[in-house]
Amino acid sequence: MDPVMHSFDPPERFVAGTVGAPGQRTFFLQARAGRNVVSVALEKQQVTVLAQRIDELLDDLMQQGGTTGLIPAVAPLDLADDGPLEQPIDEQFRAGTMTLSWDTPDERIVIEVYPIDTAPEDVPDATEEPAVGEVLVVRLTAASARAFVARAQKVVGAGRPDCPFCGEPIDPSGHLCVRANGFKRRG
Repeated sequence: MDPVMHSFDPPERFVAGTVGAPGQRTFFLQARAGRNVVSVALEKQQVTVLAQRIDELLDDLMQQGGTTGLIPAVAPLDLADDGPLEQPIDEQFRAGTMTLSWDTPDERIVIEVYPIDTAPEDVPDATEEPAVGEVLVVRLTAASARAFVARAQKVVGAGRPDCPFCGEPIDPSGHLCVRANGFKRRG
């Protein structure tokens, strides 16, 4: 069976977003090109790490100076995207392994997202392709990648506030703070 590849090169829109109230949110990566929209569910930590790694990769490329194109230090204002996720949100799969790379000839960030139950395996024979059921592949310019990072950081930060004592999230009804000997703090 051939893998189902959802390829966006480049996407018209690639964002991280959520559905639900803080504390009950489901996180999604969503890519769109024309009428083709793919939504992949993932964990908050995966969004955080993906944004951090993209930022680090672009910072490293800026320092090395090995590119001919411009790599912006911050997200360009004209690429800011604060709009809601495209509707309807149909979860294609739940993200497991994600890979991140830089395509030097095209000067693009390449993000590959595999379902939680499958991932590319080490293949001993270089002519053999890994067996993968489904994959989301998104290729972004450096500017679009910075815009993705800015939105992802905003989305992750829009959740419940952290307790200043223990660092755990505070629900609207409060939480039992272990550092305050079980005293219930209100948000």
